Amino acid sequence: MELRDYARILHKNWVLLLVLLLLGTAAGAAYAFLQTPKYEASTQLYVSVRNEGTATGELVQGTNFARQMVTSYVDVIGTALVLDPVIDELNLDTTAGALARQVSASAPLNTVLIDVTVTETDPKLAADIANAAATSFADAVQNTLEKPQGVDATSPVQVTVVQPAVVPATPSSPNIPLYIALGALLGLALGIAVAVLRTVLDTRIHTLHDLETLTEAPVLGGIAFDPDAPKRPLIVHADPRSPRSESFRTLRTNLQFLDVESGPRSFVISSAGPGEGKSTTTANLAIALAETGARVALLDGDLRLPRIADYLGIEGGVGLTDVLIGRVPLTEALQRWGANQMFVLASGPVPPNPSELLGSAAMDRTLTALTEHFDYVLIDAPPLLLVTDAAVLSKKTRGVIMVAASGRTKKQDLAGAIRSLATAGGSLLGIVVTMLPTKGPDSYAYGSYTYGSTHAHMQAPVELTRAQAKEQRAKEKAGAKR
Repeated sequence: MELRDYARILHKNWVLLLVLLLLGTAAGAAYAFLQTPKYEASTQLYVSVRNEGTATGELVQGTNFARQMVTSYVDVIGTALVLDPVIDELNLDTTAGALARQVSASAPLNTVLIDVTVTETDPKLAADIANAAATSFADAVQNTLEKPQGVDATSPVQVTVVQPAVVPATPSSPNIPLYIALGALLGLALGIAVAVLRTVLDTRIHTLHDLETLTEAPVLGGIAFDPDAPKRPLIVHADPRSPRSESFRTLRTNLQFLDVESGPRSFVISSAGPGEGKSTTTANLAIALAETGARVALLDGDLRLPRIADYLGIEGGVGLTDVLIGRVPLTEALQRWGANQMFVLASGPVPPNPSELLGSAAMDRTLTALTEHFDYVLIDAPPLLLVTDAAVLSKKTRGVIMVAASGRTKKQDLAGAIRSLATAGGSLLGIVVTMLPTKGPDSYAYGSYTYGSTHAHMQAPVELTRAQAKEQRAKEKAGAKR
């Protein structure tokens, strides 16, 4: 993954990240407040060696001896020798081993000082234990550990309390800000991990990068998601000034300048699976092409589940099936739609053998006749993964334009459809991405404004004059030859 991919993941999952961040923060705060407060009381001891002489050498020798002994004394403080008297003095209901876990001792480097720290839930008891431990330790050193032979002999080692313990005013733990920060950090880390895992496990098409990993075919256009699409599938006709209509015109422009060999411009439009918007894309593209003055033939080649007649509001009882079996002439089956040069050939009755009809010589003759009289021939074909109809038609036309729905089409399905098309000898000309979100990191920035005044939304598209239409067709044919 690149840096922009991680930025997209964070942008797309910001709600999840925020929720887990807040939950982690709340969990850290709750854990901190549920902990029993503990207090620390500390006392400091000074270890010295009595020296009857005043020579500098003797003083240095005594100090060095004290430094060496301090490291051992630190370990003595946590023993029963020191802590049992503390338990007896304060009447504690515990053992020396248990109390040792509450008492810690340390000696700063190259000093003769010993710091004794006691941790307790009761602040006064913590101070009492620290002071009692200091007194007990001093007594143990001077009367037991370092006591010389003889009744009246005095220990050369002296332990002095230089800083007695005081009752702490504030608890040392829990550290509430630290727990809250750790909870927030863990929540954020968990959110990032979940977001990345969701992205890795998500096999659907979302971005242009997803398509680039599957095919080298160009992306011809992107159509934004419209929740009202089922109510008004022909957006180019119903709302010609809308941004979504402009996206179909962009698709039209890219199709006009598609780098293909010279010859009739007949295209099959299909998808990997059902419900990806291929039929509405085909119909709107045909309307957009007809707006330029081009002669367009729209065929409903989906002889299993036809939709074109319903979308365009025409009679679909007679159509392609009747033409292929010789029941109705092609000229009588074609129906003109709209004010432009757009003709529609519905599917007709659903036959028992769609693939055989579409692969027949009659279909070849029908396509030859259509490409001779029309500038564009668009065929709405069934999904490639379900049946072979689109693959059969692809060998009789210029190629296939694949429709893939963002957030719906799975990568493995699209890859399987492309393989099926290649196995059949068809050509993939490009991909149209539908159902693109209008907001978020996967949104398609085809425009968020309309051209013209608000009143222009209510106006019908301006028709080209005959001279303009003729000139437009001449330019398109010249471009195709180039």
